[in-house]
Amino acid sequence: MFVVAGPSGVGKGTVVRLVRERIPATHLSISVTTRAPRPGERDGVDYRFVSDEDFERMIASGELLEWEEIFGHRSGTPAEPVREALEAGVDVLLELDVTGARHVRDVMPRAVLILLEPPTLEEL
Repeated sequence: MFVVAGPSGVGKGTVVRLVRERIPATHLSISVTTRAPRPGERDGVDYRFVSDEDFERMIASGELLEWEEIFGHRSGTPAEPVREALEAGVDVLLELDVTGARHVRDVMPRAVLILLEPPTLEEL
């Protein structure tokens, strides 16, 4: 499992997209979120958009590998699709912020963390 991590705007999505273009057999984990879709985002493709109640149920039932609150909304990584892909021998890609990557490392210490940093803070 490879976790591409860094602050918002650093280019995680670009790196993940390029990896998937070159290694199409990778599994990209789709996060769940309680925020509303942004223009152009598609449910089940970019994110799974869920209600606060559904997200709370997912937390309570242990369905999330990691989760956190970001700007008043919660986002997380569903554990089952990740486990299924790993058990099938498929490389998994996660695109997370640094806090989410730390949570994954705590529960999956063999995950490879790739931290992206901007050349300067002003560039963010």
